Amino acid sequence: MKKPDNFISLLQYMGILKKHLAMIITCTFLGGIIATIVTFVFMTPKYSSTVDLLVNQKTNDAAAQFNVQQADLQAIRTYKDVLTKGVILNDVLKEAKKKDNYKGNIEQLKNDISISNENNSQVISVTVENTNPYVAADIANMVGDVFTEKIKKIMQVNNVTIVNKATPVLKPVSPRKKLNLALGALIGLMVGVMIALLKELGNTKIDSEEFLTDELGLTVLGKVYHLDSRSKKYRIANVALIGENLDTNLKRKRV
Repeated sequence: MKKPDNFISLLQYMGILKKHLAMIITCTFLGGIIATIVTFVFMTPKYSSTVDLLVNQKTNDAAAQFNVQQADLQAIRTYKDVLTKGVILNDVLKEAKKKDNYKGNIEQLKNDISISNENNSQVISVTVENTNPYVAADIANMVGDVFTEKIKKIMQVNNVTIVNKATPVLKPVSPRKKLNLALGALIGLMVGVMIALLKELGNTKIDSEEFLTDELGLTVLGKVYHLDSRSKKYRIANVALIGENLDTNLKRKRV
């Protein structure tokens, strides 16, 4: 089966990469440096803190315990939605501005809060992210306190308690420094390889006599020597036979 004209074998790819290895390494190194600068200079570290809320309605009737538990699990869906509504966050925002001099608005506060709940678990976890670990813990506890009080009036049931208060965590959750550096180096590597391939694929010059004979199936009749007037070096051009015509290829010059 005849190979297409633009076919490049794996060995040729490896040769291209080896030829441009220094440039590829440089691009990889530059990608890592750029990622380092962006991560450590332009990205502000964020910290998170979590408060855990237990949804568990108390009952002394053992026979009704299962039904009560199922009702609590169903209520969790509603509670997760209520936690990020203005009825809760407006009070939290006022308290955060007063206690921690919080500068954000209601939308930013909502974006800083994430709600999670494991399947069939009666625990709702409220996680708050902020550039200050102590502010993150304060806001998380505010959400827990305001919610446990408000939900009694909203749902007419007392089934939410705080089981784990939020505490400041001094290890930032973002940016993920190692991941960013690895991604930067990987992007640099990909850019370097792409540039190398584009340079070679866009190069239509003849590299060697073997290319004329093996790849193009031409007959080399001889070599033409040319003395460069400036460099004083001899350069060689191959003269190949194409059908009944002679084609002098001076595109690729070599010492």
